[in-house]
Amino acid sequence: MKGYFVFTREKTTDAAELAAYMEKVRPTFAGHDVKVLARYGNYEVLEGDATEGVVIVEFPSVAAAKAWYDSPEYVEVRKHRFAGSAYRAILVEGV
Repeated sequence: MKGYFVFTREKTTDAAELAAYMEKVRPTFAGHDVKVLARYGNYEVLEGDATEGVVIVEFPSVAAAKAWYDSPEYVEVRKHRFAGSAYRAILVEGV
């Protein structure tokens, strides 16, 4: 079954750090079978707290998604996301 990461940006705290993340994240997908399904497009929060944006990324499996998330390349880049914003990251298995 496919694995999906759903990222929601809750709050930007350092725009420069977040910009560094945005610049460096795409190359971390190299070597991973990944498909970006949604990336900061129009959205509507129907329930829960407001968010600044949403990204949905598809992988062939949850294991493949975790392999990317825990890869040395992404571990290094996500430091900028942690320093520049508050995100919620959810990994969900498809049906």
